[in-house]
Amino acid sequence: MSNIGDNIKKFRELKNLTREQIAAELNMSLSNYSKIERGEIDLTISRIYDIAKVIGIDVSQILNFDATQIFNVSNNQGVVGKNETLTIHNDDYKEKYIKLLEIENARLNQLINSLQKENS
Repeated sequence: MSNIGDNIKKFRELKNLTREQIAAELNMSLSNYSKIERGEIDLTISRIYDIAKVIGIDVSQILNFDATQIFNVSNNQGVVGKNETLTIHNDDYKEKYIKLLEIENARLNQLINSLQKENS
């Protein structure tokens, strides 16, 4: 089971938010916010609600993060009940993840091409 800090980090990255942005919205130092993501600070329920609000997700998503709920569409077809919120947002996160992979793929292709030119 992953910790809450890991879950917060995953959603922050999926939403393309920086630690600096979240820390500023929460009126806390970057150092303290980073400790939250590393699991070095025990969080209160109210702080988890604040973080969820800033990231734009439900608290249940932070508490119950499961990557298969976001990225594995075939396993989501029959999801109901407490995970219903995660299923609703599935397409948004899947599209975001695909875009990030496409950007990384393009960057790596450029790197390969430049290395091949240097070696020619």
